[in-house]
Amino acid sequence: MSSAKYTLLDCTLRDGGYYNDWDFDPALIERYLAAMSAVGVDVVEMGLRSLRRDGFRGACAYTTDEFLASLPLPATLSIGVMVNASELIGAGPVSGPLASLFPARSDDSPVDLVRIACHVHEFEEALAASLWLRDRGYRVGFNLMQVADREQSEVEALARACAGYPVDVLYFADSLGSMGPQQTCEIVSWLRRHWKGEIGIHTHDNLRMALQNTLSAMDAGVTWVDSTVTGMGRGPGNARTEELAIEVASARGTTISIVPLMQVIKTDFRPMQERYGWGTNPYYYLAGRYGIHPTYIQEMLSDSRYSEEDVLAVIEHLRINGGKKFSFDALDTARHFYRESEGGSWYPSEVLRGREILLLGTGPGVRRHRGAIERFIRRTNPVVIALNTQAEVDSALIDYRVACHPVRLLADHQAHTRLPQPLITPWSALSDDLRTSLANKKVLDFGLQVEAGTFVFGERSCTLPTSLVVAYALAIAASGESARVLLAGFDGYSADDPRTREMKDLLTQYQSTTGARELLAVTPTRHELPTQSIYAM
Repeated sequence: MSSAKYTLLDCTLRDGGYYNDWDFDPALIERYLAAMSAVGVDVVEMGLRSLRRDGFRGACAYTTDEFLASLPLPATLSIGVMVNASELIGAGPVSGPLASLFPARSDDSPVDLVRIACHVHEFEEALAASLWLRDRGYRVGFNLMQVADREQSEVEALARACAGYPVDVLYFADSLGSMGPQQTCEIVSWLRRHWKGEIGIHTHDNLRMALQNTLSAMDAGVTWVDSTVTGMGRGPGNARTEELAIEVASARGTTISIVPLMQVIKTDFRPMQERYGWGTNPYYYLAGRYGIHPTYIQEMLSDSRYSEEDVLAVIEHLRINGGKKFSFDALDTARHFYRESEGGSWYPSEVLRGREILLLGTGPGVRRHRGAIERFIRRTNPVVIALNTQAEVDSALIDYRVACHPVRLLADHQAHTRLPQPLITPWSALSDDLRTSLANKKVLDFGLQVEAGTFVFGERSCTLPTSLVVAYALAIAASGESARVLLAGFDGYSADDPRTREMKDLLTQYQSTTGARELLAVTPTRHELPTQSIYAM
């Protein structure tokens, strides 16, 4: 490692704030600051400076001078804040929003360093901010996001543009956690062709290489390095301060005291990590491999409606269709992915009219009461429809399987090819990949469109508020003019589980729609449904 002077920047309160809305307890901040001073950190990025006012966010989302003045800031630490370029550009000169964010000159503010995070398409317009900030006495850094998949010519053009502005440090971020040491060093060399100032790096740990990539970048000439305590940050997190500080101290030939940091990890950050769950795992690893924005994984892991199969199938969907930029719309599309439906070709009324349906869910009630369910089927001969790949009941007693959620279909398509029952699914609305994977399966095409707040039961298709398979199955029962629907294995969820409200709203809306069938739960359920024991049927 070279003998260059390194600047270690800890951005825990900024990057970690994505988990707790930047609402850190002042006592924690005080302990954290003391630990940063002891461990040799040079700059502490205390949070964001933002113009956004919607919803609640804690003090570190705004990091005002007034808030900073209330804290015991160690004299050994420089104080930084980050601004998102998207809040500066597109609405006139950058001086307007900057004047709102930084009303005082640097001499009259606790803030010394301002870093501006920007995507490639924002970079050149945002560079003008450096002129205004430097004139006000601030040091300026720019953090380039998502440069890993850019061509050499593009990266060099960015460096050339930056060279004409008073920027103190030009960072690049491994935003998707997909880089390795070789690519990291390559980007450093590309930047260095036209940028002679200091270079910094911000790494993510999807592939468990955040520290290794940082150290490789230091060997390649990077002098500013980022880290967070326990790696706290969106998704898989970042290089860990408790490790990088040791490496930087070794490179500097200095000694540090890591005890205060380990204490604050034990008392504050480890409990938060157990609560919020940052840090890499196989899902983040796959996201890093495929260049998928880690926030997709973070959002799914925090939402109990996504099973393990769902998460993996969404990753596969985004791998094929692209997921470098996060949006809730794209995530919703991954869960409810349908092209405009042309309607189905199968008439459920041909087999269901006047028949009683036994709908088998996936809850533990099916396994627990399997004997009674199988006896009931043999005795009364209902039409037995199983959701997805439900396998607790004797397969010979199941007439049809129903599946429509594209995420589950992506996860289960191989299992469906092995199961003997015909599959009821919106065939014409599925992606080409799904149709290819199910090409040898007997499929009954019942059309589906998704439209919020809507139930419509047609002869060969339906319109639903969601692509949940239970909604689709109930629509088939209604379109098929069945007698009634008996529900087994719809156990329900705990009161605080978001799926409870989702199912309550779904069932209420279904039952209030003309043509809906009578519903009767025959195994234990937490849903608000009429219930009769399978043992009394």
